[in-house]
Amino acid sequence: MAQWNDYHHEDEDVDGEERDESGVDYKSTGRDSLVFLVDASKEMFIMGEDEEPSPFDMTMQCVRSVYTSKIISSDKDLVALVFYGTEQSKNPRNSFKHVYIYHDLDLPGARRVQDVDGLRGEKGAQVAGETMGSGNTNLGEALWCCSNLYSDIKLRLSHKRLMIFTCRDTPHGGDSERDRQARTKASDLKETGVVIDLMHLMKPGGFDVSLFFCDVVSPPEDEAELGLQMEPCGKLEDLQKRVRAKEMKKRSVARLNLCLGEGMNVAVGVYITALQARKPNAIKLYRDNNEPVRTKTRLYHTQTGSLLLPSDTKRVQVYAGRQIVMEKDEVDVIKKFSDPGLELIGFKPMERLKLHHHLRSAVFIYPEEEMVTGSACVFTALLRRCSVRNVFALCKYTRIRNSPPRFLALVPQKEEVDDGQAQIAAPGFHGIFLPYADDIRTLDTPQLPTASESQVDKMKEIVHKLRFKYRSDAFENPVLQQHYRNLEALALDLMAPEHIEDLTMPNVNMIDQRLGSLAQEFRDLVYPADYNPEGKTAPKRKPAEAAGGTEKKPKVEMSEDELRGHVQKGNLGKLTVPVLKDACKQFGVKVTGTKKQELIDALTAQLTK
Repeated sequence: MAQWNDYHHEDEDVDGEERDESGVDYKSTGRDSLVFLVDASKEMFIMGEDEEPSPFDMTMQCVRSVYTSKIISSDKDLVALVFYGTEQSKNPRNSFKHVYIYHDLDLPGARRVQDVDGLRGEKGAQVAGETMGSGNTNLGEALWCCSNLYSDIKLRLSHKRLMIFTCRDTPHGGDSERDRQARTKASDLKETGVVIDLMHLMKPGGFDVSLFFCDVVSPPEDEAELGLQMEPCGKLEDLQKRVRAKEMKKRSVARLNLCLGEGMNVAVGVYITALQARKPNAIKLYRDNNEPVRTKTRLYHTQTGSLLLPSDTKRVQVYAGRQIVMEKDEVDVIKKFSDPGLELIGFKPMERLKLHHHLRSAVFIYPEEEMVTGSACVFTALLRRCSVRNVFALCKYTRIRNSPPRFLALVPQKEEVDDGQAQIAAPGFHGIFLPYADDIRTLDTPQLPTASESQVDKMKEIVHKLRFKYRSDAFENPVLQQHYRNLEALALDLMAPEHIEDLTMPNVNMIDQRLGSLAQEFRDLVYPADYNPEGKTAPKRKPAEAAGGTEKKPKVEMSEDELRGHVQKGNLGKLTVPVLKDACKQFGVKVTGTKKQELIDALTAQLTK
């Protein structure tokens, strides 16, 4: 029997740990899939103004970034790269003309990243021209080919997305028959659950979405998703931002009932807004084939050696020197406080919520209309009233079965949109994890010297000079970045990993430029005149025996008669090494070594002549 806390079950979880929530998905199961459908016409290879990269080069850089992010974050997802409008054709049985499947729908890997790198830049444009070329365009057949890619996959796909990259708003040049075929095939794809997005790039004269692609692109799946953008992407950063917003699937950590009262339940989803990035756990591999090692745990009886079933094991809790034996079902009953869900307790003014009450990163609460009809309406009414009255809702939160309950402060957030009417903040509640009474401690702060008013004012000036607008996405973890750069260099057979800039290090030159003389003025106010923070401290000296400082011991000089007396009596060994050395120097005795016996032998030979 073992301690009952030592057992960990798949259905048990510690709600206070953020890492346990990162991999949970209650909304959908299966793998995500993404197909890049790229236009390979001649217009895509035209360089932009001011030496801007061509639309094709921007697309390849964007595809590469998605490939590498997939390898790091979700290597089980499927990705594919298909070109249309090519001269050559490469697809099963070449049944679709002017469609070139560069990568089948499969797992991302280092080899695929290297293939995409070969299509970047001027060299990449030449390789693409020699390999695929540019020819006629039939978007309908390209969509049909992508549909076959999805149908050939035997795995369960939870999310299917197709991204079209082009700089032509009329791909068929006004051919109404081909336009109709493309719209029909796009409609068939959307009926099978494929989400079609348009990543249109800048072209001379502007890109008019209403001419053709507005009937092809899928509408937003929910209010929080970014819809079809009318303005084309002119820079790589804008394109990558749009692709990242579309490619990242919003998944709820849990879907629960928010109980507002007896018989009044609202379905909500719990989302994580911020999660600490960590290095992935090490995976043990077989030495022979590099396959992952799978471990299995079996319990055996210590005396008979027979295999123990889960029902044969007991849980033990030591209390007052006694072992209290419990069954697994009894332990589960003890751990269960309430069913999973959110239960409204009451409302508190916003000023009652303090900064030190935040235990960890908050979660975001959003209604789930699919579970309970009318949840969005009730949720919106509650959100509006909390915003108007400036209060937060206090709830008891139980995420999963057998997890300890926590108190959440639901802080309302209104919807915010930018100038392009794109949503930058969704309406909902931020769930702030509140501490229990024993989590708040009273610390005995040590009594330190108090700064004077002039010192405080001078430091305020320094703080005001060094203030800047902080953005968390502007600072990357240098340890993580270096770790992934090393892995990338190893996987892609690079000579050396890509250099990273440590943005957490202070910019000393900029600080000195902003402060000017303020730093020296503050130093003069706080530290003594002879203080040197950059200098080395002087070595400590022993106190002098007299006013003149430390006196050296006088040399002991011995006459030749005294030395001869020591030699005759055999007492040279009683003298110290420094005295023997001085005697050798005094009488001009040459000594090859510095050992005591060598000094004695040399003096004896000199004085016995």
